[in-house]
Amino acid sequence: MAEVVVYDYLVDPRVLELVPRNAERISLGHHSRGRSLEPEEINAILLTHARAGKRVVRLKAGDPAIFGRLAEELDFLRKNGIHFTIIPGITAGLAVGSLAEIPLTHAQLASGLALVAGNEHSDKPHRNLDYQSLARFPGTIVYYMGVRSAGTWSQELIRHGKSPDTPVAIVRRCGWPEQKLWKTTLSKLEETIRAEGVKPPAIIVLGEVASLAPTMSWFTSRPLFGKRILVTRPEEQAADLQLLLEAWGACVMTHPVIELAPPETWDAVDQAIDHLHEFAWTVFSSANGVRFFFDRLWQKGKDLRVFAHTKVAAIGPGTAIAMNNRGLRPDLIPPEYRAEALAEELNRLPERGKILLVRASRGRQVLPEMLARAGWQVQQVVAYQSLDIPCAEPHVIEQMEEGHIDWVTVTSSGIAHSLVRLFGDRLKKTRLASISPVTTATLNELGFHPAAEAREYTMQGLVSAILDCELE
Repeated sequence: MAEVVVYDYLVDPRVLELVPRNAERISLGHHSRGRSLEPEEINAILLTHARAGKRVVRLKAGDPAIFGRLAEELDFLRKNGIHFTIIPGITAGLAVGSLAEIPLTHAQLASGLALVAGNEHSDKPHRNLDYQSLARFPGTIVYYMGVRSAGTWSQELIRHGKSPDTPVAIVRRCGWPEQKLWKTTLSKLEETIRAEGVKPPAIIVLGEVASLAPTMSWFTSRPLFGKRILVTRPEEQAADLQLLLEAWGACVMTHPVIELAPPETWDAVDQAIDHLHEFAWTVFSSANGVRFFFDRLWQKGKDLRVFAHTKVAAIGPGTAIAMNNRGLRPDLIPPEYRAEALAEELNRLPERGKILLVRASRGRQVLPEMLARAGWQVQQVVAYQSLDIPCAEPHVIEQMEEGHIDWVTVTSSGIAHSLVRLFGDRLKKTRLASISPVTTATLNELGFHPAAEAREYTMQGLVSAILDCELE
């Protein structure tokens, strides 16, 4: 429901995918790429948009109540009469326990947990970290913002009695594709940070439990861990491919490059439904065609009985599943999931007649042409439009420009055309995964050569092709 989203640079791009397209996005800057906004400037932004009657989301990484300057912002909002709601999050200091397999509490090793700021604000009237108490703390200490100041606070802990041999784990970019772990001891912490070139953001875990952290956790040992993959399917179709990739450890971003819409008029579809009994075969060339056609069928007050006198064919398993979900089993699925194979199977039949081809507003003409040459009377009906997305999202362009996207999935020729139009030569900074030889041929014609091509023209086949490349 957000109309304005004011977000920190540490917010994962996947979270930003949940932002409505028409919402204004305001980044608060990155301290290593120039000036980041000061708290007073952030407050002014919040107040300006709230007073304009907008629904504003102040999006923070982690939990806003843990080292997120929540108190200052809430005090400002209260003084200015701005109503707010706080949504709790998961702070990095706790997430590190599950994602790096460091048990922050332990029956024998740690019965307490302390979250500590390694960098206290310089404008505080006095420093209130009690290093003597911290050195005696009988549990796990988790340091935030402590990389640059590690030399100071680690020596303070040792000076106040903490053992120099205390195990330490450093986890950088917890929960991101770049998550990395280093194990050391308190006395060697500064040396390790310097030698390994560790930079913020990182969480530092002190205590006996740090010695239990495996070199590779369940999170980092998955085959596609560290790979950021862009899924470009239409919004309503992205989830199945996204889930498959995430199961193998990929960090998945979604950016539809085409969108699906009903036809400009339903007249042709309505006429086809009313005369379905006249067709020997009804052919669905995509799962989308099934969805739009069946939705219209239902809207017209009809049901599966209209298929009583026609046989049905599906171009592949995805289309067949869509039909099965509507209660209809296809009479024919070709052994190879492409238009040519479907035409060959239909052309082997001894009798000819009328065929209804349910399709998108654009696409290859090979299926109707092959059927017509074989003597079929082909009638095509457009059940949905495939429309290009007009412009690319800025945060995706930035990620691609900086070489942070490892793979881009291309699941149709239409998507290939729109993808090249939106991103152009930026696509040469990533690798393309094609779902079929037809899609590969389109990409080649456009001057881009995919690094992977599915052997089975399905979403699972596409994921397998990416895995094969990564595991070579």
